[in-house]
Amino acid sequence: MVTHLGDIKSGSTTCTDERFARVRHDFNGFADPLVYTPGDNEWTDCHRPSNGGYQPLERLATVRSLFFSQPGTTLGAPAPVASQADRGIPENVRWARGNLSFATLHVVGSNDDLAPWTGNTASTDAQVAEEHNRMAAVVENVRAAFREAKTRQLRGVVLMQQADMFDPTVVDPSFSDYSAFKPLVQTLIDESRRYDGPVYLFNGDSHRFNQDRPLASGSSWLDFYGVKHSADNLRRVTVDGSDLGEADWLKVTVQPRGEELLAFEKVPGA
Repeated sequence: MVTHLGDIKSGSTTCTDERFARVRHDFNGFADPLVYTPGDNEWTDCHRPSNGGYQPLERLATVRSLFFSQPGTTLGAPAPVASQADRGIPENVRWARGNLSFATLHVVGSNDDLAPWTGNTASTDAQVAEEHNRMAAVVENVRAAFREAKTRQLRGVVLMQQADMFDPTVVDPSFSDYSAFKPLVQTLIDESRRYDGPVYLFNGDSHRFNQDRPLASGSSWLDFYGVKHSADNLRRVTVDGSDLGEADWLKVTVQPRGEELLAFEKVPGA
């Protein structure tokens, strides 16, 4: 399977229907099932003048109608996935494959869309309501992925999103720029602590390949978020962004045995 962790365009290009349609056409050409979770570039940041000055929630509705018109089915080659379409969030999906439990989480940069839009000094009521509803669905999707892993005795849990909640490239992060992520961070800790297997969190956003354990004992991110306990079994993996030119894509292989559940290989982009 193929997964795309958001940002189907750069943060300085326009958010037009035509641009989105071209990407959807490309996704349709994949011979394998493709799962896509949106990034902030395709809706959250579309209020920027360089993006066309769109209303972000209108762009979110467009992304959903274009890329998730058939809830419960992947893009590319069709394959069934469990969807949160009943909650109005068809992009949040789950599936099991290779003895692992997978889930995509619609969590984006720009503080999960709580950063003020152009012309505003604070989040609007509509922003706050949408983000709280989407985050509640994300938290439930995480819990459901862990329930699936426990019930079926699967070997691991793999979660995927766009936002980098632990960006190592930011020298002096401010909690006000990350505050929306706290409920998810606490949920990741709670669920990982109650699960015996390895947990992987894949994200894009910061655009530089990285592996770390941001919620392990002693991590500064625990105090930053003000969360309880830790999760030593959670590994975070950041994938490269296209701003590197011919960016690598990351090949992830499930290992049948050994201490490491997943193996990673950076493959040069075409």
